Amino acid sequence: MNATRRTTLEAGQAGSDTAVRSARHLARLAVLCVAGAVAAVAAGTGSGRWLFLLLGLAGLALTGAGIWWALAHRGAARLLGALLALAAPVCVLALYAVSGLWVAAVTALALWAAGLACARSALRRLRKPHGMHTRSVRPPRRPVLIMNPRSGGGKVAQHSLVERAEALGARVVLLDLEADPDPVALARRAVAEGADLLGVAGGDGTQALVAQVAAEHGVPFLVVAAGTRNHFAMDLGLDRDDPAAGLDALSDGVEIRVDLGEVAGRPFVNTVSFGTYAEIVQSPDYRDAKAATALDHLPDLLVGDAVTPLDIRADGEPLPAPQTLLVSNNAYARADPLGGGRRPRLDSGTLGVIAVRVDGPAQAAELALRGERASGITVLTARRVVVEADQEVIPVAVDGEALTLPPPVVCTVRPRVLRVRVPRHRPGAPYVAPSVDWRRIVRLALGGTPSPFHRVHQKQNQNQSRNQEQSDA
Repeated sequence: MNATRRTTLEAGQAGSDTAVRSARHLARLAVLCVAGAVAAVAAGTGSGRWLFLLLGLAGLALTGAGIWWALAHRGAARLLGALLALAAPVCVLALYAVSGLWVAAVTALALWAAGLACARSALRRLRKPHGMHTRSVRPPRRPVLIMNPRSGGGKVAQHSLVERAEALGARVVLLDLEADPDPVALARRAVAEGADLLGVAGGDGTQALVAQVAAEHGVPFLVVAAGTRNHFAMDLGLDRDDPAAGLDALSDGVEIRVDLGEVAGRPFVNTVSFGTYAEIVQSPDYRDAKAATALDHLPDLLVGDAVTPLDIRADGEPLPAPQTLLVSNNAYARADPLGGGRRPRLDSGTLGVIAVRVDGPAQAAELALRGERASGITVLTARRVVVEADQEVIPVAVDGEALTLPPPVVCTVRPRVLRVRVPRHRPGAPYVAPSVDWRRIVRLALGGTPSPFHRVHQKQNQNQSRNQEQSDA
C-alpha cells in the first residue's frame, strides 16, 4: 500500500514536470512568434512608414471612442459616433492597402495570434482547470420536477420534457403562470410530501429559488436547461442544446457539491448586477426590446445623473465607484465585460467581482486597446460584498430578474451547500483560456519559476512524500 502511494506521488510529480517542460517550450514559441510579429512590423515600416502603424493604433482607439459616443449620446452625436466607429477601421484598412503595408500587417497579426495561442496553451498546461469532484449515487425514488412551460420560448413542450420525466418516474409540477406561481412554496410542499430530489426546468431565477429549498433540506437538486441562456447549466457542463439530456441524471447520475450565492437573503446561482444594467432591466420594455431599451436609457445612465451612486466594499475594502458592478457566484475565467463569460469552478467558496467605469471617450479608447486590463475595470474575488447608497431602495438584477432592495445590500456565498445531480455522461463545461500575462510567459521562456501555483503544488507533493516516508519509517 505504502509503495503504491509513493509510486502514485512520484508519477504525479513526473507528470507535473512534463507539463512544465511542455509549457516552457510553448512559452518560447510564443515569444518567438511575438518577436516575429515585431520584426514584420519593423520590416514593413522600415522605410519611414512608422506613421502608418501609429495611425492603425489611433484608428482602433477612435473606434472605441466612437462606440462611446454612440452609446452615451442621442441624436446627431449618436449618429456621428456610430459613423466614426465604422469609418475608423475601414479607413485604416484602406490606408494599409494603398501604402502596401497590408502584407506586413497580415503577417504580424497572424504571428501575434499564433503567439497568443501558444501563450494560452502554456498557461493551461501549468494550471489546467480541475473538474469538480463527483460521486456516484443511487437513483432517486420520489423525484419532483417543477417546470415553467413558457421558459425559453416553450422548451418544455418542444422537447417533451413532461412526458420524458414522467417516463423516468418523476412527478412533474407545472407552474401556473396565470395564478402568480410561487416555486418556493411548491418546492417546500414537495419536500413535505416526501420528495427526495427537486428539479427545475426553467430559467436561472426559478432554479435559484428551488435550489435554496433543496439546500435547506439537504436534498439533491437537478437542473434541466429549459431557460433562455442557461448559464448555470452551461457551467455545470450540461448540454444546453438538448434539455432532455439533463433528465438522464434521474437514472444514471452523479452528484457534485456547488456553492450558492445569496443577496439580501435571496439565492442566486449566477450573478447579481448593480448600476447601469440593473437600471435598464427595470424597464417594462426590456424583455421585448432589449437593444432598443438599452440604447434609450444608456445616455442618462452613462453621462447623466440617472444612475444611483454606489458605495461598495469587498471583504471590507472599498472599491472605486463603478457604473456597473457584477457579483457572481464564483469567479469568471476572464473578466471581459463585452464577451460571454464562463466559470471554470462552482465550488471555490468565493464571489467574483467585476466593476466597470468608463467616464468618457478617452477611457473607451483605452478599453478598446487594452480590453479587460483597462484602468476602468476592477476584478477581484471576495466572500462578502456590501453595496450601499443614499437611497431608500436601489435597482438590482438577480440572475437577470429586476428587483429593488433597500441598502445596504449584502452579497455572500454559501460554500458547497447545494447537492447537484447531473448526468454521468455530459459534454462538460467548455474550456476558457486564461488572460495572458506576458511577464509570466517571458519568465517561463527564460527558464524562471513557472508560476506560484506550480510552486505550491510542488511543495504539497513534497510534503506528502515526506509525511508518507515518516509513516513508512
